[in-house]
Amino acid sequence: MSDTPRPAGDDEQPRPDAAGPPADPPAEEATGAPAEQPVEEAAARPVPAPARRRRPRLVAASLIAVLTALLGFAIAVQVRSTDTGQALEGAREEELVAILDDLDLEEERLRAQIADQRGALRELSDTDSRSAAALEDANERADALAILNGTVAAEGPGLVMSIRDPEGQVRVADLLDAIQELRGAGAETMQIDGVRVGVSTAVTGTPGDLRIDGRPVSAPYEVVVIGSPQDLQTAMSIPGGVVDRVGRQGGSVDIQQRDRVVVDALRPLDEPQYAQPDTGD
Repeated sequence: MSDTPRPAGDDEQPRPDAAGPPADPPAEEATGAPAEQPVEEAAARPVPAPARRRRPRLVAASLIAVLTALLGFAIAVQVRSTDTGQALEGAREEELVAILDDLDLEEERLRAQIADQRGALRELSDTDSRSAAALEDANERADALAILNGTVAAEGPGLVMSIRDPEGQVRVADLLDAIQELRGAGAETMQIDGVRVGVSTAVTGTPGDLRIDGRPVSAPYEVVVIGSPQDLQTAMSIPGGVVDRVGRQGGSVDIQQRDRVVVDALRPLDEPQYAQPDTGD
């Protein structure tokens, strides 16, 4: 048998865990030609085992680190949660009494704060309620005054009255009597021929040429008035009243009760020249 080593074939691969050093290259044969190792055989050598086992070891190390961190966190939470209990268990009776007193004082302080806040809330609620009620009352008064002064339009039940004067005999006194009798019967607001009647309304002129607050009006005079329809018609129809007098002068009065009439003529707001609000000073 020859002592010259031969290259390893496909069925004789080197063991990865061999402890010995790699074999020396084959010696030259007696003829002097060097021994050649096939390229395919060198490429077919497997990857060493330590390289294949490196990834599982890294994963295991990472898991161990995470578990260690979680265990440390759990221990810290447990220790922190038991610190208070251990401190109270180890406290003396005097210290426990002092702690209880402090807790009682803190509870009383918190209860007092809650009571103060509730009282302030009730006071604010009462103040808001009073303010809302006062504001609502002020708005109602302002609306009523605006209707009486004739600065806003109004609607409601009432009468539509037409005073015919074919002979031009209706006088200033007749229109003034009609206004006064309607007011006495509860009229809240009215207009005559598109002129709003207010507190300071003036009727002037001569028969056939009458004026209301300086504006000319002509027959038939249309009176639109808001109030109780029955009361208003009764006031107009009493003996010796407006209907009776106009009839004796050759005219007539037609009265229609309505569930809804609209008084939409407006008066300019009169600015007082001398009167001022009393401030109480």
